[in-house]
Amino acid sequence: MEAKTDAKLLRIFIGESDKIRHLPLYEVVVREAKSAGLAGATAWRGLMGYGPTSQIRTAKILDLSADLPIIVEITDEEEKIAAFLPVLDRLFEASNGGGLVTLEKVQIIRYRHGKA
Repeated sequence: MEAKTDAKLLRIFIGESDKIRHLPLYEVVVREAKSAGLAGATAWRGLMGYGPTSQIRTAKILDLSADLPIIVEITDEEEKIAAFLPVLDRLFEASNGGGLVTLEKVQIIRYRHGKA
């Protein structure tokens, strides 16, 4: 992907306890994104959040939750992101979990590989 180009940001909101077999869903999503040749993916662990159940999950020591929010962000060209959406649907079905998926337009300002 070249710098200073339009791209798409795919943002996936899931729970830390969501799994496919024994693997965390966020890990499977990131690995599938890599296999699909997408430019990059990052999984973020949330400090606090809530979803459709309205139950607040937090990382506070007195209220330690085993199901903190996870956000996976994937950025690439629109066509590559669009091709990945059916894979993401399959992963959501396999996990039997819920989540939220958003897509927004972004502009890549700089994309550079580091030195090996």
